[in-house]
Amino acid sequence: MKKIVIILMGMLALVACQSKKVKEPGYIVQVSLGSWHTPDYTAEQIIGRLDTVSRLIPVKKVIIGWSLDKEIYRQVGEYLHGKDIKMLLWLPVFAETEEMCENSPAVDLWGNIPANYDLAAGEGFRFNCPSDPQNAANVVAIYDNHFSDCGFDGVFLDRIRTQSFVSGVGGVLNCGCPLCAQKFLAEGFDLNYMKIGWEMLGDEFLSVTGYTPAQGFTFVDDGVNTYFKVKGHIVSSAVASIADSFHSRGLEVGMDLYAPFMAPFVGQDYEILARHADFIKPMLYRQTFAPAGMGFEYDLLRKAVISHGFDGAVLSWNIMEAPNAHIDCLR
Repeated sequence: MKKIVIILMGMLALVACQSKKVKEPGYIVQVSLGSWHTPDYTAEQIIGRLDTVSRLIPVKKVIIGWSLDKEIYRQVGEYLHGKDIKMLLWLPVFAETEEMCENSPAVDLWGNIPANYDLAAGEGFRFNCPSDPQNAANVVAIYDNHFSDCGFDGVFLDRIRTQSFVSGVGGVLNCGCPLCAQKFLAEGFDLNYMKIGWEMLGDEFLSVTGYTPAQGFTFVDDGVNTYFKVKGHIVSSAVASIADSFHSRGLEVGMDLYAPFMAPFVGQDYEILARHADFIKPMLYRQTFAPAGMGFEYDLLRKAVISHGFDGAVLSWNIMEAPNAHIDCLR
């Protein structure tokens, strides 16, 4: 697979050259059309904006979605392919698909659907069970039924996780449905251990003893360490199977991930996912109220990024709203 692509959310991006040979970096930009219905922009507006941006920086790929308006993709795709720029569909996986298909929802360890975080219309962050094979099949079917004839070169998989801390610390204790419980047992872990520990100690049950970039967080309770490790196997293996389905269709696959220090909490195992992605984009927000801020990782990133020889950067999350001055500095 290709080297990992690093992004810095907002209007900041760092790009590294190969350590031995300087080469032109390639940028990936994202166009947010809003939710499934009524796109926020016309094809003409998108093409005009991308034309401006591509004159400022070398755009190699465009991630766009996830409106159902096929004509937008066909027109934008024709423009992009004429400039040898790839077009990838921005596709949600374990959330935001309830308008498109019937899914089994993710539940917490007690069988309750966690509280939602309604960011905007069409973005409710209502997560579905990662273990249910029908949920995975639904995502691939959405592409096959609605987007396969639009000229996409690949897909960019978003919402490939469970719920995070937005519902409180207990929000990461999912999915706990019978199907997920069986998968945990198959790897030697009984979810009842987490239920009992949480009921007895609450937030204290997830206390940590330390953190290293290589190992991540180490929890006081060894059982909690095992729980998050197995959770990563289950969730990320489900994502891997979806990615493999798209690869079998001849599509490139990109993935939207939490930053490494946060990823284990939501079931994202970088080692598994990197083997099934053509590029990955860790979410590192310049400015945010969410637990994915750059501050936690910035110093390490700044020290390491120049020497790793990354192929480029993803500018996120909506190039339609990015000031030209922020783009021009990336030359």
